[in-house]
Order: sequence, then C-alpha cells, then structure tokens
Amino acid sequence: MIVRPVRSSDLPALIELARSTGAGLTTLPANEQRLAHRVGWAEKTFRGEAERGDADYLFVLEDDDGKVVGISAIAGAVGLREPWYNYRVGLTVSASQELNIYREIPTLFLANDLTGNSELCSLFLHSDSRSGLNGRLLSKARMLFIAEFPKLFGNKIIAEMRGMSDENGRSPFWESLGRHFFKMEFSQADYLTGVGNKAFIAELMPKFPLYSCFLSEDARNVIGRVHADTEPALTMLKGEGFSYQGYVDIFDAGPAIECETGKIRAVKDSQALVLAIGTPGDDAPQFLIYNRKREDCRVTVGAARFAAGTLVVAPQTAKRLRMNAGDNVRAVPLSAAREGV
Repeated sequence: MIVRPVRSSDLPALIELARSTGAGLTTLPANEQRLAHRVGWAEKTFRGEAERGDADYLFVLEDDDGKVVGISAIAGAVGLREPWYNYRVGLTVSASQELNIYREIPTLFLANDLTGNSELCSLFLHSDSRSGLNGRLLSKARMLFIAEFPKLFGNKIIAEMRGMSDENGRSPFWESLGRHFFKMEFSQADYLTGVGNKAFIAELMPKFPLYSCFLSEDARNVIGRVHADTEPALTMLKGEGFSYQGYVDIFDAGPAIECETGKIRAVKDSQALVLAIGTPGDDAPQFLIYNRKREDCRVTVGAARFAAGTLVVAPQTAKRLRMNAGDNVRAVPLSAAREGV
C-alpha cells in the first residue's frame, strides 16, 4: 500500500468510496460534480497554486494492484474564506446564598475560535481494506507531509471527529437541537455542508448560549463523544498528541481534537535519512517512510532499521516508494511505543 496525491483518473473510485461512507463524512459527498471540482483543486494545491486558506491536500490509499481503497486530506486553513463554526462547551454558574442554591450548568457557546488552524479531514477507508496497518498508514502519512512542509500549515492542527448516531444515521443531538432551527433531516444538513452550501448555518443557527439542561438526556449524553466506528481513529490521534479541548461539532456534537503542529509525535520525531536497501530483519519495527516530494509524494509503511546513518528497508518497500539506495527519505516509527505496532 502507498499513500499519494489524488489524480483526476481517481474520480470513479472516489465516487464509489463516497457512496459507501453513509452519514457523518461531510467533506466527501457522493456528488460527482463536487468531487471532480475538489480533485481538480487538490491537484492545483499540490502544484503550489493555492493560498493556504484555499489549500486542499487530498490523498488516496492505493494497493499494489493500483486500486484506490481509501482517502484522507489536510485543509491548509479553516475559516479564512467562510466562517468556521463549533460549539465551545463552557460553564454557566447560577447561585443564590439566600436560597442556598448553587448550580453549574454546561453551556454551548457558538464560536469561531478554531479559525486559521489546519485540519486533518476526509479520512475514509473501504471496509474491505480495514485490516493490518492500512488505517494507520492512511491517517499518519499526512503527518509526514506536514513535517516536510511545515510552512504550508498553521501552528495548530485540528480534527473533527464523527459524533454519535444510530444505525439509521439519526443523531440525538441534532434531533434535540438542530432540527428545531433547520427543519430538515440530519443527513440533508450534513450533505449541504459537504457540498459547500454553508450560508444557511449562519442564517439559521441560534447565536445565543444554549444551556444543555434544555436538551434531551440522550443529546446531553453524546456531547463530545465519537461514533463507535470512529473510536480507533480517535485513539490513534490521541497517541500522536491530540486532545479534546471542549469544542464540538454544531450538528452531531462530535469532538474537535487538536494539537500544536510541532508537538505531533510523527512530526517532531520524524527524521531525514538516507535510504539503504537490504534486509531489515525479522524483528525490525514498522516505519512510516516518505519520499519527501510534493506533487509526486509517496508514503508507505514497512519494516526498517537504522544502520550507520541510513534507513535499511526491503526491496519491496523501496519499489513502492519508487526510490533507490542513496535517496533521501523522511521516516518515523509507525506508532508510539505505548501504542504498539
């Protein structure tokens, strides 16, 4: 498997992937026209022809037979062209000494606080390929790209995680809050944001703080929680240094997690090394390995070991990267020691 920039020829595979995502992945709508536009814009971004506020680094995961089985992306900056909304989960205190009453009420404040940060987004892996190291490669490859080109990104990276919904795509948070203001199904609002129609959010979303006690118990219970299918991705990003700081999605209340760019494990621990081709050994750990290119970016995962200032990899790994002995690579252990490989 390798991760590489998207190409126009990938469009049919992307449409198939989009149709299999279900609700919750707003940045990959099953709309051929929008996807074609996004792919074209991503190609422009990799050529260095987009400003940071418009940059969309869209990657695909390709197997050894050339089939596209996954997608992930980095947005250069959020909110610099259109407002970027989250709820900040804060606290309102009500107290009366005379009545001996003291109450702390979790409160939702509509905020644009995450504006200007870069975002990890659009992560999706076909169900037939959710095994082995594929998910970690698809997600973490983006971090090596960030490490190589830090000036293209903000000082902080965020990731909005899919919130709780049932098997029918019903979101308790939406049913208790959003539906009253938008008068549409969660899936429709989700789709509209994915195809770029976001003006309705500013027009219809209540601007005043919302006391969570007015929400249903089911809605309160899902604030800041992720969908069961998203738990592995959340655990993986936490292992890279990401944490929840009290911001949630305005539609399904899924958490927005964040990390300073330079403190992401795969960014700060990655090294520029010289590639050597040989036998890493049976006990060699798995590494993320990147060819350090931009338009022709290729990232893979493979067993490797250090030797005299070089990174020794198997011939198959070098072939996937389309690299030769003596070429420069950027590499980092696939996982933190506590996360395992």
